[in-house]
Amino acid sequence: MFDKLYSILIADGSAQTILSGLFTTLKISVLALILGTVLGVIICAMRMSKFKPLSIFAHVYISVLRGSPLTMLLMLLYYCVFATSSIDAVYVAVIAFGINTAAYVAEMFRSAIDALNKRESEAAWTLGFSKFQTLWYVVFPQALRIAKPVYQSTIINLIQWTSVVGYVTITDLTRVINNISSRTMQPLILIVTGMILYIAIAYIVTGIFALIDFIIAKKQKSGGN
Repeated sequence: MFDKLYSILIADGSAQTILSGLFTTLKISVLALILGTVLGVIICAMRMSKFKPLSIFAHVYISVLRGSPLTMLLMLLYYCVFATSSIDAVYVAVIAFGINTAAYVAEMFRSAIDALNKRESEAAWTLGFSKFQTLWYVVFPQALRIAKPVYQSTIINLIQWTSVVGYVTITDLTRVINNISSRTMQPLILIVTGMILYIAIAYIVTGIFALIDFIIAKKQKSGGN
């Protein structure tokens, strides 16, 4: 059994190839998350703006991106928008996943802010806080706490979504698993290995959020004492 696993997963450079595909998956995920978060905050601010053109644009952006199949968006950017560009396929994927994630992040933050008690902001203004100070010290921390579980799920979903990047010639973890399966004719072992790696990443993300919660709770407890 161990000899079989060795020949499939390690021999002939399979392990290095799998790690390379895993690195590509993580690279796309991290860069797309950064882009999506920053852009999502901007879209959220536009969505909540009292300036109608900005609000309408953000509303249309969120509706279109959330309603569009991500694979189709990826293929549209790669085969049409950037077809004549020299930009690497990995960065096209980052853009596709980033702008898609931004729509979910924007709506997530908007919902979190709407869920807050407006009287707290009014109280902060009464105490002399500026709008920026109220946003930074009152609204933003509470909105983050409300949005955190959804944001965690968004990260995990983003990592899973990257499994379609093989459609635009990117050799990510899923494509590597498929290639090695075809070569070794052992799809079950390779697919299970790929699933284990994706699950492991999801648990690492969950662990990071749990660690953040623990640190925050410990600081609050220390501050209370």
